[in-house]
Order: sequence, then C-alpha cells, then structure tokens
Amino acid sequence: MEPEKHEPPRLYQVWRGSNRFFFGGRLVFGPDVSSLFLSAFLIAAPALAFCIKVVFIIRNRVKEDKSVISWYPVLIVALALTILDVAFLVLTSCRDPGIVPRNTKPPECDDSFEMNTPSMEWVNGRTPHLKLPRTKDVVVNGHAVKVKFCDTCLLYRPPRASHCSICNNCVQRFDHHCPWVGQCIGLRNYRYFYMFVSTSTALCLFVFVVSLINIIRADDHLLKAMSRDVLSVFLILYCFVAVWFVGGLTAFHFYLISTNQTTYENFRYRYDKKENPYNRGMIKNFQEVFFSRIPSSMLDFRAFVEDDELMMTVAPTDDDPAEDITSSKEKIDIEMGNNFGEEKSITLPEILLSIDYGGIHDNLKHKVIEREAASDSDNFVVPVEQQVEETTAAPAIDAEEKHDDKKSQQNTASD
Repeated sequence: MEPEKHEPPRLYQVWRGSNRFFFGGRLVFGPDVSSLFLSAFLIAAPALAFCIKVVFIIRNRVKEDKSVISWYPVLIVALALTILDVAFLVLTSCRDPGIVPRNTKPPECDDSFEMNTPSMEWVNGRTPHLKLPRTKDVVVNGHAVKVKFCDTCLLYRPPRASHCSICNNCVQRFDHHCPWVGQCIGLRNYRYFYMFVSTSTALCLFVFVVSLINIIRADDHLLKAMSRDVLSVFLILYCFVAVWFVGGLTAFHFYLISTNQTTYENFRYRYDKKENPYNRGMIKNFQEVFFSRIPSSMLDFRAFVEDDELMMTVAPTDDDPAEDITSSKEKIDIEMGNNFGEEKSITLPEILLSIDYGGIHDNLKHKVIEREAASDSDNFVVPVEQQVEETTAAPAIDAEEKHDDKKSQQNTASD
C-alpha cells in the first residue's frame, strides 16, 4: 500500500511574519486586525445614524407637503461617502503593503567590502559566517543613498524600505504602521490610505455642516431645538473632534506627497540637511502616488513551499538573528577556539566545573611552604612574585638535576 502524499504547505501557512491571512492567503492583514472593525464601527455607526436621521426628515416633510428635493442629494452624498470610506479602509488593511521577500541564507560577501575600516560597522559581531558591512551605498537619481542590512530578513533593504517591528516584515517605501488600520502603510497601499483619511475628513465635514444647519434652521429657539434634536448635537460634537484628527492627517500627508517624503523619513529629518533624491516636483509627485501603476506583490502567498524552502521558512524566529545562522554547538567551538565538542554535547561551563582544582592548589601550597622554609634558613626573603615563578619552574629544575646525576653516574661507570 503506497503511503499518502501530503500536499506541501502554502507560503502564507509558514510565513514568519506577524501577518494574519484569510480566504486562503488572498487577504493579507496585520497582526492587530481587530482594530479594523473598531475603525469601521467608528465610521459607519455615526454615518448610518445621520442617514437614518435624513430619512425621517424626508418622511416628515412629505407628510407636511414640504419640498424634499434638497434632502435627497444629502442622503445620496452621505451614503456614497460612507461606502467609499469603508471601502478604502478595507483596501488599505487587507492587501500586501509591499513586503520584501526574506532571504533563506545570508548574501555572499562582496570582495570590495573586504577592507579594514575602523568607522565601518560589520555584521559579524556574533557570527563569523557574516562578513558584511552594516550599510552600503546605492545610487538613486544620481544621489548616493545608504541602505542598511536587515538581520531578520538577511538582506540589504531596498531604498526607502524599513523593517516594521509590529508586522516583522521589511516593507517597500515604508511610511508607518497605522494602528487604526491594523496594517503597515507602504508602497502598495499608501494611495488607498490617503483616500481613506481624506474621505473620512470629507464625511466628517459634510455631516457636521448639515447637522449644524438643521439645528440653526429650526423654528424653535436654539437651545430648545438642541434639546429636541439630541442626535444632531451628538453628531456635531463627534465630527468636530474627529475632523481635527483625520483632517490633520490629510493635511500632513498632502504635504508629504507634495515633497515626496514618507512619515518615517520626515520624523527622522532625513532631508533637512541634504537634498531629497526622490522629489521630482509637486505635479510629478502626485502623479507618482495617484496615477501610476501599483506594482505587483513580490510574494505569492498562495504558492506551495518546497521541502528545502520549508526548512528555512519555518525556522524559529527570536530577537537574536544570529541564532538562525549559528547553532549552539558552533558557538561553543567559536568560544573554545577549536573543534572540541563536535562528537559530544559538552558545554564550556561543564568542562570548567569538571576540573579538580584541589590537588593543584595543595601542591602549589606545599611547594611555596618548602621554598619559604629554605629561604628562612638562608636569611633571604624571596618576593611573592618570584615564589610563584619558582614554584612553576620547580618541576623543570628537579628534572634537570636528575638528568645531570644520571649522566655523571654513566661517565663514572665508563671510566
């Protein structure tokens, strides 16, 4: 009977990042995917309450034979903005932001890096297998840009890429990790992120203005109208607070797009003292973000993983990337300076503890006492350092004396 052949796992099933996958790896979320539902609720709940309020206003005005033409566009715009806002939120959160594939082994050392430069930091601090510089220069639009080596992904990050500590991935054109979206914002979802925050700003302003007009145009006194329409008051206060947050984000990212910066670069003052090599002018910068083709994902999370790749992909991850490259047995060999311990799993502390120091200590003490007695009989004080040296050399002197005595005896017998 032939054994059953198991289907190899797909990449998303053994991915070492912190992402969460749904629908067979078709949707890629961040580790805090629950925040997506919170953000959707904070958007949809007040917006739907506003739409329901408008529906009741239309019904009441129809009963009173009043014109309702102006309220239908209000309802349509509110529904459209709500649907667009939630759609942009989902598109931002559920797609690959531009994850860079990991290397299964460190890159080969370039001969041009074999130099002894005191100012250069090397990646071989704990692992001699890695003889690579921490940073290297690449040319971008005629400017030299430094790229760093990622100890976790075992690669030199592409320009403008950074490693997200929350998602545990290197992301192309890394902007930031958004807790409200629950996903990294990078090359492949930045456009949808900006549309999300700008649509949220427009929705807040629209609901705020319409609710305020509805209160002001009431026939009653202002305070009495507010007491009769509590929902409109709540929406006014809610949108007033929210618009400062999403509106501030919209204005800030408008500035970043205009100057072709990322949030990560701006917070680190990357281009305060040097020219931005990515800035091509305001118009071309906006074309790059909104009217250029979004590059395809560098990873196919639904692809099957072969056995050789699986061994490297599912290796345990921890804070020390050197653990993935050098085994514990190799670390002992490095510390010992030889190949001891290849056959037996003996650790260095166990070797040191197994040595019997008692006999060595007693022998050394006995020799020192004999030397002190001999020195006292000759009324000559030997310094402590000399005592230790003589004690160390005593066995060699005794051996030489015995050799001389044996040689003299042989000469006498020959005579």
